[in-house]
Amino acid sequence: MRLILVLVMTLSGAPIVFAHHSDAALDMESITIREGTITEYSLRNPHTYFTVETNDETGETIEWTIQTGSALNARRRGWDNDTLLLGDFVTFGVHAARDGRPYGLLNWVRNSDGADLPLSSGEAALGPLTVESDATTTTIEGIWFADESRLYNYPGGLDQLMRRDLTLTARGEAAMSAFDENSGENPELSCIGRPTPGPIVYTELYPMQIQFNEAEETIVIRVQYFDSQRIVYMDQRDHPDPSERFAEGYSVGHWEGDTLVVETRNFEDHRSPYQNGIPSGAQKYVVEKYQLLDGGTHMAVEFTLEDPEYVIGSMTHRRDLIYSPHLEMTPFDCDIESTRRFVPLSN
Repeated sequence: MRLILVLVMTLSGAPIVFAHHSDAALDMESITIREGTITEYSLRNPHTYFTVETNDETGETIEWTIQTGSALNARRRGWDNDTLLLGDFVTFGVHAARDGRPYGLLNWVRNSDGADLPLSSGEAALGPLTVESDATTTTIEGIWFADESRLYNYPGGLDQLMRRDLTLTARGEAAMSAFDENSGENPELSCIGRPTPGPIVYTELYPMQIQFNEAEETIVIRVQYFDSQRIVYMDQRDHPDPSERFAEGYSVGHWEGDTLVVETRNFEDHRSPYQNGIPSGAQKYVVEKYQLLDGGTHMAVEFTLEDPEYVIGSMTHRRDLIYSPHLEMTPFDCDIESTRRFVPLSN
């Protein structure tokens, strides 16, 4: 085996990270570079992992575990089961774990031919997964993906957006401070996704599908991330009694001209719906608006969020999605081992 290359680069600014947990346990201001041979490679959701056997400065063998994006986005960028093979020699740069263990978030990886492999998510300079389409439609029904070129004033992730735009109550602040994402209180360690508006924010990495069912007077809104799915009732019914609560909330909708308006209440308690430990509770209320733009090439999606138990006032976020009928809504199929693998070994 070749002698390990050891180099730490200090960055002037941390890159945007799109992950299902925060990056607080990682050194996002530096890149640690290593080289070695592949000993494991698995395409899974929510994270693809590979391990690399390296040597440290004393010659001791150390196996690094490298986290990157989901299998779905890896495949969209061209990765497959043979992208990394056991025994392949690679050089890689990672944001290493702060606790000193050989674990890191991938920034780049280069094969033995000197070719950089495309990243499987938005962890570094490649940014969000860009989707191009010139298709048009006359309805909001169909498959949509966030137009990266129109993500104005967006900090780059659900947790960053919510930290910036939510003003918390004392109870919200306390809950966020007490949150331990490496414990059982983190719902995604059990492959439990996030209710609206979280999935809307993930549309720069995962498609959204809107499907009409006129016979039942319902609309189904799906986002591929964690197989999120909601039924919107369009028959002018009211929300149920507040004592009836649902993981995705209870959504009723109506049309205001050509704009679909969806109101969602009756949420179950969720410990971390915004990826950062700010909870949501029984008073959470979300209004979403969906409207075609630009002759049917785009759809505007806007949500306003209120949750007086944890949030002061309200927040509003808008983004434009591009019509993307060529994309497939394949299952996310969250893998328990993959979603828990970032947890420190001591836990």
